[in-house]
Amino acid sequence: MTTKIPLLILLLSVTLQAQTTLKGKIVDINMQPIMGANVYLEGTYDGATSNDKGEYIFTTNEAGNQVLVVSFLSYETKKVSGEVSTLNNLEIKLRENVDALDTVVISVGTFEASDNSKVSVLKPLDVVTTASAIGDFVGALQTLPGTTTVAEDGRLFVRGGDADETQIFIDGIRVFTPYTPTANNTPTRGRYSPFLFDGITFSTGGYSAEYGNALSSVLLLNTIDEPDQEKTDIGIMSVGGGLGHTKKWDKTSLSVNANYIDLAPYIALFPDRNDWDKPYRAAQGEAVFRQKFASGWLKSYTAFDAASFELTQEDINEPDDFYVKLNNSNFYTNTSYQGLLNKGWSIETGFSYTVASTKLRLELPDINNYEHSGHLKLKLKKRFSSRFKLSFGAEHFITDFEEDYKDDSIETSYGFTNHNTGVFAETDLIFNKSLAMKVGLRGDHYALSNGFKLAPRASIAYKTSQNGQLSVAFGNFFQNASNAYLKFDSSIETQQTSHYILNYQFVKDNRIFRIEAYRKVYDNLSKYDTPVSGFDSEYSNTGSGYAQGVDVFWRDNKSIKNTDYWLSYSYLDTERDYQNFPQLATPSFANTHNFSAVGKYWIEDWKSQVGFSYTFASGRPYTNPNTNSFLSEKTKSYNSVSLNWAYLISPQKILYVSVNNVLGFKNINGYQYANTPDTNGNFARRALLPAADQFFFVGFFWTISEDGKDNQLDNL
Repeated sequence: MTTKIPLLILLLSVTLQAQTTLKGKIVDINMQPIMGANVYLEGTYDGATSNDKGEYIFTTNEAGNQVLVVSFLSYETKKVSGEVSTLNNLEIKLRENVDALDTVVISVGTFEASDNSKVSVLKPLDVVTTASAIGDFVGALQTLPGTTTVAEDGRLFVRGGDADETQIFIDGIRVFTPYTPTANNTPTRGRYSPFLFDGITFSTGGYSAEYGNALSSVLLLNTIDEPDQEKTDIGIMSVGGGLGHTKKWDKTSLSVNANYIDLAPYIALFPDRNDWDKPYRAAQGEAVFRQKFASGWLKSYTAFDAASFELTQEDINEPDDFYVKLNNSNFYTNTSYQGLLNKGWSIETGFSYTVASTKLRLELPDINNYEHSGHLKLKLKKRFSSRFKLSFGAEHFITDFEEDYKDDSIETSYGFTNHNTGVFAETDLIFNKSLAMKVGLRGDHYALSNGFKLAPRASIAYKTSQNGQLSVAFGNFFQNASNAYLKFDSSIETQQTSHYILNYQFVKDNRIFRIEAYRKVYDNLSKYDTPVSGFDSEYSNTGSGYAQGVDVFWRDNKSIKNTDYWLSYSYLDTERDYQNFPQLATPSFANTHNFSAVGKYWIEDWKSQVGFSYTFASGRPYTNPNTNSFLSEKTKSYNSVSLNWAYLISPQKILYVSVNNVLGFKNINGYQYANTPDTNGNFARRALLPAADQFFFVGFFWTISEDGKDNQLDNL
């Protein structure tokens, strides 16, 4: 009996010694208790749940080094390691999970058109269903704030910047010649078909350090990763026709698309103000090849087009008017790879190559130019945690440009070869769900001017409420002088500007409101001392300027059933001293006020979508030689109302009709003055009118797909 009692006491003692009580408190970063947090030892069933005071308590028989795990919905899981006895009486702080959908998003200066973005201002479908765009992604982006209406041009003029200040990229790789050639006073179009892209990011300022050689804006186009099915698209249009096909294999797909445009039949029905000898004709083809690997995507995009026209345009200084003949061909190829590497690293790399040829006859001179351009890029990224991400990379651009000029008295050639090398690094710092920062630094070596430029850039976003956020951004930006100047003097230095942006954004229930104020300060702008730039001009970098304003955007597809609409307004105050300006002045491409309204309505009974677009722009400056003032007078305001109608004949057949400027507003793009005054000392003038006041488009689109339901409404 006496031997059993000590043994029982010993067993009881061992049991009591093996049990350890662990208790503590769970709080957030503001020291507020968290109720309902799960607390347990990893790999065991020992644990508890925190009470309304954030406190927990439980016992365990485990000994030695253990891992205490604390988890709770919308907070980051935390692990504490140590000997069991050290895991007692802990106060554990949990941080919010910044991967949640309601986390702040840095979007200052940027509009996204993507189905996958947290904050998407537009959808890919919007790019081609906007009535005034006629299927051109650039035309759709011109309904966003920050852009300026230059109806006779068609390119993107952003926040007081010239069109050359916007650069375009496909899958992160540069496009050197993104627009089709055109006649004077006739807007150009983007070269590339929008249906091959599923994401568009349009940055109107303060953009990432990843992108350089652009003073005002970058436009990023991302091709579709993987088509959902095989299909054939057929289009018959009033201006031509198109045929496309997508083929899918297990991990490979190929999409090809071809279009032919001929304006001759259209102009025969609706003559315009030009005297066409050979109306505009163009043949276009493009293809996207995609290969999926275990850890990445390889995509190759190739496009070719050839265009020509021949016409005679009215000219106040030419009794027989002005003859223009143009032939252009353009080849562009782009190959990119995105994939995962070891230890959380990822890679993005690619290259592009462009060959462009333009043969231009202007009355007497013949001007032929040739461009070979390439871009090679490598980017590495690593997500160290949900709060810290790092990316860095390097890229190289090369352009070889040559132009031949010939008239009765002169035959000469000029051009340049340019090499630019850039390096960049950027971090995303997410402090919590309400505060985030992006900080970047870019360095570029410009070979022609033998200069190295450093460009710091930073953005900060703060979530002011559940649905609203405030953002600020700053950045320095550099860009080569235009090819039009470098071909005569390759020593011209780079131009530069600084961006300062303040943004507020509110997103709730399929409604979005944005207001953004900005200021841009220009320096080292290119100048020349002759009426037009030429080989006899003296070039310098003594130009300067500024642009400032406010952009407002509102979109709502919730309040009115089956209706989606957006409104945008821009106020622009800008002056610059560049080109051959004698002083600071508002350039002729800038209007003070721009307003756009876009609406779309689905009529279920008619199986139709009808669209409406209205564009208003205040008058643009021009110089009247009958006065002593430079760019002091303004044209009348620009107005245009456009309508479109897409009728679903059957699930895969669509009839599409659109009319631009349906009310026939008589818009004036500017004025041309005589070179010499009349007997009274006055310079005669003529109004520069659009080639046509209205444009009509009719098309029939038929899709043949595996599911029998897919159609081309996405492309209209």
